[in-house]
Order: sequence, then structure tokens, then C-alpha cells
Amino acid sequence: MAPLPPETAYVGNLRLLDEQLTALFCSNRCPGDLILKTYDLARAMRDAGVPVVGGFQTPMEKECLRLLLRGSQPVVVCPARGIDNMRIPRDWRPALGGRRLLVLSSFPAAVRRPTTEVAAQRNDLVAEFAHRVFIVHAAPGGNTEAFARKLATSSKPLLTLDSPADKNLVGLGAEVIRPNSLDDMVSNGA
Repeated sequence: MAPLPPETAYVGNLRLLDEQLTALFCSNRCPGDLILKTYDLARAMRDAGVPVVGGFQTPMEKECLRLLLRGSQPVVVCPARGIDNMRIPRDWRPALGGRRLLVLSSFPAAVRRPTTEVAAQRNDLVAEFAHRVFIVHAAPGGNTEAFARKLATSSKPLLTLDSPADKNLVGLGAEVIRPNSLDDMVSNGA
């Protein structure tokens, strides 16, 4: 396991950071054609037991977390806020009790609300823990696209779904995962 940033707070199983985690990101708004594909992806990842890490802040990310927590694979949640006084949501508790959930933050307790700057720092942390990065959608000109641009220069595989809405990600070098190859992606650990 890589050393944790100073002042890191966590609840749950810290050993989950030893897993080959797949980071999951999505812009705040997700085009309709990608919503169904993302549900399929999250189910396939859950059913294959793929360990996932993310901030799970945007609506689509939250839906993916909801699906992932129904499985048995490891999940690491990195909120864009301090967690010292955070109340653990009820639907997270079974995974936490089963030692397959880690809630981790490098922010002090005084950071109580996500800001653009804090979310960007959190995204960097998530990417650092990840073996590969899956970006469902990055709105052109948005913060997620800027983040993807930075990731494109790293050695981590960058993945996206097959959609005209993600041609910007493909232009950055993201590997396209088509609906009929989702099983291959999760079983081969692409």
C-alpha cells in the first residue's frame, strides 16, 4: 500500500487500498445514452467483483455506488470533505460491517462541504489509489475533462464508454469499452 497523505482520516478496512482499484468518475450531467450503459457497467463490475474507488459525488456516481454496495466487492469512497464528524449513511453500513468498504479523506474536519478546489484534490487522491481510471462522461470544457486531460499523460489506463458524447475522451486516448465488451473489460481487468 502506498503511504497515505498526512492527516488522512478513515473508517473501514484500510487494506482495501491494496486491491487493484478501478476509479469511477462522471461529470455532473450525463447524456441519456450513457446512463443505461453506465448502469450496465456498474452491474457488470459488481457481479465480477471489481474493486472500485471514487468520490461518488455526482448523480451518476451516486447511482453506481448504490449498485456496487449491493455486491460483495471492495469499495473505497473518498468524500470531498473531512469525515471526522460524518454520519455514515445507513445503506453503507452493511458493507462497512462486512469489511469491504473504506471511507477515506485527506481533508481536516473543518472542510465540511465540497468545493471545486476540494473536489479536484479529492479526484487526484482517488486517481492515485487507482490501477485504472474509468470516466463515464466528461463534459467538454468542464472540470472532469480537465482532469481527464491530466490523467491522459499518466501511465494509468483511461477508459470510457462508447458514445458520441465522449469523443473528447477518445481524443485524449481513452480506450472505448462497448456494451458488448463490458464482460471482457471486467473479467480481463482492462
